[in-house]
Amino acid sequence: MPVNRSRALVLAAAGSLFLGACSGAGDTDGAAAGATATPVSGGSLTYAVDTEPVSFDIHASPQDITGAIQRNVFDSLVHQDSKGEFHPWLATKWSASKDLKTYTFHLRDDVKFTDGTAFDAEAVKINFDRIVNKSTKSQYASSLLGPYTGTTVVDARTVEVHFSAPVASFLQAASTPYLGFYSPAAIKKYGSKLSAGGAAAVGTGPFEFTSYTKGQSVTLTRNPAYKWAPSTAAHTGPAYLDKLTIRFLSQDATRVGALTSGQVQVADPIPPADVKTVKANSQLQVLTTDAPGANYALVLNTTQKPLDDIRVRRAVLRGIDIDTAVKSVYFGVYKRAWGPISPTTPYYDKALENTWTYDPTLAAKSLDEAGWTGRDSDGYRTKSGKRLSIEWPLMPQEYIREQRDTLGQAIQADLKKLGIEIKRPRLDIGTYIAKVYGGQEGIADYSWARFDPDVLRLYFNSSSDPREGGQNATFYKDADLDKWTDQAQTTLDKNTRQDLYAKTQQRAIDLALEVPLYVRTAVVGVASDVHGLKTDPNTWANFYDTWIGK
Repeated sequence: MPVNRSRALVLAAAGSLFLGACSGAGDTDGAAAGATATPVSGGSLTYAVDTEPVSFDIHASPQDITGAIQRNVFDSLVHQDSKGEFHPWLATKWSASKDLKTYTFHLRDDVKFTDGTAFDAEAVKINFDRIVNKSTKSQYASSLLGPYTGTTVVDARTVEVHFSAPVASFLQAASTPYLGFYSPAAIKKYGSKLSAGGAAAVGTGPFEFTSYTKGQSVTLTRNPAYKWAPSTAAHTGPAYLDKLTIRFLSQDATRVGALTSGQVQVADPIPPADVKTVKANSQLQVLTTDAPGANYALVLNTTQKPLDDIRVRRAVLRGIDIDTAVKSVYFGVYKRAWGPISPTTPYYDKALENTWTYDPTLAAKSLDEAGWTGRDSDGYRTKSGKRLSIEWPLMPQEYIREQRDTLGQAIQADLKKLGIEIKRPRLDIGTYIAKVYGGQEGIADYSWARFDPDVLRLYFNSSSDPREGGQNATFYKDADLDKWTDQAQTTLDKNTRQDLYAKTQQRAIDLALEVPLYVRTAVVGVASDVHGLKTDPNTWANFYDTWIGK
């Protein structure tokens, strides 16, 4: 299997970095005190995060931390607001063909990269072609382009992007930093070294990537020529901050301590156990956002015994006391999940809520019907002398966040009561990648950030095979799921998409393809003198409108 492609799933499993700054899905003021005060230009801000990028190349890396940092350095063709509507950014206007196979963009004529070269249609073509080039080894951006066949430069300010099949989700994809734009001169000069960040990261954004010290920090400085922010921004012209320093503080206690002591002004995430303490500090705010995309879930491999039996999968689904486990581990900060995608994701199906509550009696009956009626000396169920056992491996500790290993212990305990053994061997990262995404393990666990319901296609369409760089670790082939998720990509009609995506969510639960556990919630600590902090729909912090006051 192509290990580099499957690493995208590992990073998703490890936990995406969501950088939220408010209630709601983004594009809102993260500091209420800044709503009426006059912004001040200048000053520096230090921002602590818990994850360091493996690569800074936005076209190659699937990590959310890469997107979160580089969002401040790279612009997109369009901007998506918290309601899912699109607004001009590097493109002034656009249109799509009726079959959704061709998108035409008309570009601004005043945009320059920070190396002084002009942003134009040729730059769009060079960047998109680079993403799909095998030498780039794209682990996520290439999937956003999907069935891309090429880009046509009509003239310097007009570009056509072509696909072999309809792609209704392309505008959303085009709003992400992963389809952002490097200076063609930088691509030519640095090539594979774009992963190093620093001087190689030449974009058109409000900040320049000045330096990177491995294991410590990234420094971004203001782009003084910036004047092409989307219309949804609170101001025009350059960013207010002179400098933005991003520190990598992986230890929760260290990160929270840096915030409370004033060493950093923004810290993400704040662990649920520390939320009460941070809230009690009058000099700080705690800002939360329910993240869009796929919820954190147990993804059940339907090709592995005993999970190839839907009765066993349904027993797992109904045999875990999710409410109690999530509440006890996360102190009520995270909400339990009811479906594959979160409530802030467009076309979320609220009808799923409370439809499959904890029911150990029903789960036991399902196992009896599947023939697992015996018991061994340890209390586990057996059939034909074989123990009912499922392997759910652990990654190396550095990849585990949000106390997911602790939550796993509660899940193990609940399923043991039913007579199901859950084995949790810890694997090195290479072995984990090869076995889990090669379809050799029973359970995988991960979440996936995206403000678009097309994440359902990535999760449940049989063409999204992890062995080929996809994300469907259920390995289930269902004609309806394939049809509905494919059809949803062929239309922009909201009623049709709502129907198709609702049916997809319901069928995924009916087939017990996964066990949704909790809605990822960004919990960010912010100093009271930080104003104007905003998030995009992915709940990533956007520092363009941010300023330091009193």
